[in-house]
Amino acid sequence: MIGETTQLIGEAPAWLSAQEHVSRVAPLERPILVIGERGTGKELIGERLHFLSKRWEGPFVKVNCAALSEQLLDSELFGHERGAFTGATEQRKGRFELADGGTIFLDEIATASRAVQEKLLRIVEYGEFQRLGGSRVLTTNVRIVAATNMHLPDMVERGEFRADLLDRLAFDVITLPPLRARPGDASLLADFFARRIAIEMAQDFPGFAPSAIAAIEGHDWPGNVRELRNFAQRLAHRSMLVAPNEPVRFDPAVLDPFASPWRPGAAKIVETETRTHLTTETSALHGPIDFNTEIGRLELRLVDEALAANQGHQGRAAETLGLTYHQFRGLLKKHGYGKKPGKPDA
Repeated sequence: MIGETTQLIGEAPAWLSAQEHVSRVAPLERPILVIGERGTGKELIGERLHFLSKRWEGPFVKVNCAALSEQLLDSELFGHERGAFTGATEQRKGRFELADGGTIFLDEIATASRAVQEKLLRIVEYGEFQRLGGSRVLTTNVRIVAATNMHLPDMVERGEFRADLLDRLAFDVITLPPLRARPGDASLLADFFARRIAIEMAQDFPGFAPSAIAAIEGHDWPGNVRELRNFAQRLAHRSMLVAPNEPVRFDPAVLDPFASPWRPGAAKIVETETRTHLTTETSALHGPIDFNTEIGRLELRLVDEALAANQGHQGRAAETLGLTYHQFRGLLKKHGYGKKPGKPDA
């Protein structure tokens, strides 16, 4: 979805309501604010607002305000004259000139400096601006769609954002729901993204196992669609390399691509945790410990916790530990578990 396709995928009521909001305000020649957590699809909404408007044949110009310093953002938006600063060897048109007759999408608007905000205020109000280092007043006919994941009214209260600019930008505000508020959409999106990676691998996507779908729907996805996309494609890629024809099962380890005992600093963390565990577990012991006994205790604890977390369901407990069902059954047999899950034989 984000960065891969202009499709807006989702069937959840909150998501469909947001799309209806977009359709209502798109034809209006007014600035629009798009608010939402990171990864919720703000840029795609900006594109939809443009292509559903009367300006759809004009340019759609995107600027990430957070990616540029104050001077560079000023130059990027409004252009500069030759000699305006060191390295400005020729005149350069800004994005507002390039977007004339179309729409400009200002992502992360909350990061713009007060000086840039003042220039934006004038261009919203009068369509007028000056290039950096220039004195001539230029005009442009541009619709502004701005986006942020910040709460701008709070920033106004703290003196970090101009109240008059907010008033003009917020003719209407579209607030996008996070993925956790869109039941059913996470698995729908995951399937879409997984099929994209399957096409790259020149394979047929076997689909997600029911347990994987349940886990995907149950996860919070703090990074929203962007995080889900990366996870779904990593998971499908790894699974299809090993078992191309088997349904893809959820693997929580894939959530963190940095998880590795060899990552920088990991050795110190493992060493500290190991020493803490040994100190706690062996504080009553005198002399050396038995390594096999300690490993057995750790296995028992992990098995008990996995069973408890999954209401005694051995298949789901195996998935929690990243084991196959047969590997998990082998552990139960090894430690003499009886018929009651989580309870060893007396």
